[in-house]
Amino acid sequence: QVHLVESGGGLVQAGGSLRLSCAASGIFISLKVVGWYRQAPGKQRELVATLTSGGSANYADSVKGRFSISRDNAKNTMFLQMSSLKPEDTAVYYCKIFSGDYWGQGTQVTVSS
Repeated sequence: QVHLVESGGGLVQAGGSLRLSCAASGIFISLKVVGWYRQAPGKQRELVATLTSGGSANYADSVKGRFSISRDNAKNTMFLQMSSLKPEDTAVYYCKIFSGDYWGQGTQVTVSS
């Protein structure tokens, strides 16, 4: 059974940083395309970043230059490093493994102005 468990969310002031983690079990993420989504109140869930098995990363225009997606295959964990956070980054953040459509439970990120 596949489980994705996120951590690292919280409350941060604008301009601050957070690092989200997503630990996987029941599946090896090293050969998978993985990604992060977010959903703000009253808005649709949006794709934030993706990372291929080959290490190619793509980002939404709104986070380019501020967010960085990565993975640690030995720990079977993916990360989202978020810097220069803005109030509009406030959302619940979800990790995803695209093959099999597996999702984490979400972690709240709140950026105060």
